[in-house]
Amino acid sequence: MAHGFESVTILVGPEGGFSAPEIEAARTAGYSAAHLGGTILRAETAAPAGCAVALFGASP
Repeated sequence: MAHGFESVTILVGPEGGFSAPEIEAARTAGYSAAHLGGTILRAETAAPAGCAVALFGASP
């Protein structure tokens, strides 16, 4: 799996982005950030895009 992890959890937030307290709570919970640039995706496309990013990171 990606970078030696056994599993990956992807947080998909609102189209306006996560609030500062939400970002801090995620970091405190052990989440790492991945960024797709300035692209804002709908929830229907954000989840599959996140999976693609995770799989890309797992590629040898």
